[in-house]
Amino acid sequence: MNISFLGPFGFHPNKTMRSRAFPLAQALVTRGHKVQLVMPPWQTPEEAGKRWRENGVDLIYVNLKGGVLPTVRRMVAAARAFDSQVIHGFKPKAHSGLAMWWLWQRQRFGSKKRLLVTDTDDWEGWGGWNDIAPYSTVQKYFFAWQERWGLTHNDLLTVASRALGQKSRRLGQPTDQILYLPNGSGISSAPVRLTEITAKKETLGLSNRPTVLLYSRLFEFDIARLTKILKQVHAKLPNLAILSIGTGLFGEDHHDLRQHFRRAGLLDLVIDLGWLEEEALPAAILAADVGLYLMDDTLLNRTKCPVKLADMISLGLPVVGERVGQVPEYVVSEENGLLRASGDIAGVATDLLNLLQNPGQRAAYGYSGRARWQQLFSWDRQAEKYEEKISITNG
Repeated sequence: MNISFLGPFGFHPNKTMRSRAFPLAQALVTRGHKVQLVMPPWQTPEEAGKRWRENGVDLIYVNLKGGVLPTVRRMVAAARAFDSQVIHGFKPKAHSGLAMWWLWQRQRFGSKKRLLVTDTDDWEGWGGWNDIAPYSTVQKYFFAWQERWGLTHNDLLTVASRALGQKSRRLGQPTDQILYLPNGSGISSAPVRLTEITAKKETLGLSNRPTVLLYSRLFEFDIARLTKILKQVHAKLPNLAILSIGTGLFGEDHHDLRQHFRRAGLLDLVIDLGWLEEEALPAAILAADVGLYLMDDTLLNRTKCPVKLADMISLGLPVVGERVGQVPEYVVSEENGLLRASGDIAGVATDLLNLLQNPGQRAAYGYSGRARWQQLFSWDRQAEKYEEKISITNG
């Protein structure tokens, strides 16, 4: 089967296409399908027109000349030229949302029938990205309309979270046309050698220090709450280390984090690795003893499906988190981590202390988490579900 994935943007700086569409495409290629990703690289316009193949997947950055509508037309043309039986738009907004609208209208008026699939992995409208992204007012209203239209005008809707499935049903999408397709890991989940982990710990000076991993985009939670939690842990464990990987979504978030840590006397505990290449992430993540994943109870957080959380679980790192949205899907309390209600500062601090001081429990949770991820969340498993649903939908 020929399948075209259409994206609203390229691989950078947004990760949706790289960490969601691309690994699903790779898994489908392994299962014998031909898949192409068609994207407008408007954040990296110097790459417009680039075509290449990666792990069996054809990748196309369409030309951007002429503005939005000619670019969308090129995306549609690329999908049709591929003789796609399935055309799957990732995110019902911007370029991919327009392309799916265009294809839907063409099929209404007799164009060749193709299975039109829409994917949503975040809430884009009011209460979601519209509230925090630097869009213009016109863009916000347009994206909100695109999202509501796209979630109900398709042959099949793939959703990354349970909450997105519920929102779509309330908008009128039939239940049998919704496929729950949570995120797998955005990095390699191949086992990391113990010698590599030990070497990384030694390099970072973590060999004899209880270490908490902060692997987040920083906008999902109140930084003041994070600081209070870590301050309580530090009071009990003076040799605590805080390993920070990645950068905040917004530059001011990273600055705010450092300011809070400085005032709380925690800044000297931080080992900040910043942004890492994908191949360097597994050993760096496993240099920590426990992952921490905080989430404010907001619509945006309830509907998202955190790839960074999936990364930690897939590698076998036990996680202490807050029970919001998809977090309980990945972390089963007392099986592969520990969960508390959002905002329970004392409870989260207690759970971190318990795991940091109990290596046997950490090992058991890590093993359980990796097995659970392989069974439920690997991209091979998601591709199998996708293939089954596409076959049923095709009749």
